Amino acid sequence: MMDPGLIVAPLTPFTADLEVDTPALRRQIDYVVEDCGATMVVAAGVETQEYTYLSLEKRKALIQHTIDFVGGRVPVMVGISHPSFRTAVELAHLAENRGAAAVQLLAPMRPFAGPPTQADLIAYFEAVARETDLPITLYLNPGPGADVSIADTIALAKLPSVQLIKESSRDLARVSRLIVEIDRAGHARYFTTMQMLLGGSGATMPPPGSEIARHIIDAFVVKDYARAVELQLQFALFPSKWMHRGLAPVMKAALNLIGVPVGAPYPPYASLSSDEMSALAAFLRTTVLARRCQVTAAV
Repeated sequence: MMDPGLIVAPLTPFTADLEVDTPALRRQIDYVVEDCGATMVVAAGVETQEYTYLSLEKRKALIQHTIDFVGGRVPVMVGISHPSFRTAVELAHLAENRGAAAVQLLAPMRPFAGPPTQADLIAYFEAVARETDLPITLYLNPGPGADVSIADTIALAKLPSVQLIKESSRDLARVSRLIVEIDRAGHARYFTTMQMLLGGSGATMPPPGSEIARHIIDAFVVKDYARAVELQLQFALFPSKWMHRGLAPVMKAALNLIGVPVGAPYPPYASLSSDEMSALAAFLRTTVLARRCQVTAAV
């Protein structure tokens, strides 16, 4: 069995005029690769990265900056999600031309309303797969995308082009079943999220949760299971205690607090209040990120 993988989605820092802050992005990607031990980096692939606020051309620029800043140190997976399969294919071709290792594609809602059928989903993924040789990651995130049933998820996992799955739910019954029916059955590698890091092939998450995850994986690999369990509990409150603000604002606040500045969420959405920031800082000082918090406080 392979060691758990850690796929990290860097957050998108913005300047005051709402352009992508490329120096801040470069610093964060160095942190993700060097300190979080990412085994793969996601370029503009998940909603936490706030790529949906960008035009298509600026989204392409973000993808290219991410690939450039990773600099071949680890593989890059490019987000190509779009309601139009033609636009998804256009982004897949960009990913191919820039040497990406895989693409990530959100299971889409039907634009004319109503949940997609299994046939709809299969047709969409096959339409994209016909135009690219890159492995496809099936991205499951109800809300921006479809709420895909267990049966439909298994059916999609059996497509030859779908080689990875990124599961966003915290539904233990769903996740544990799909780990067995997809990952252990050999259909696709199944990646969960922070609270359910171990069990499948690993997890996908933004920083700085990814640094906590790196320590969990390190402990697990050396069979220090007591330490892995202890560290996993750090995800019991973080980020869920502050999730009423949204995942992107919480993770941006946490990165700012540990000295990896990424600024505020894209407006008009608010960051945490001063009281919430104080509570988050106090919590982070109880985690493996404590040293970084102390250094930031000293500065």
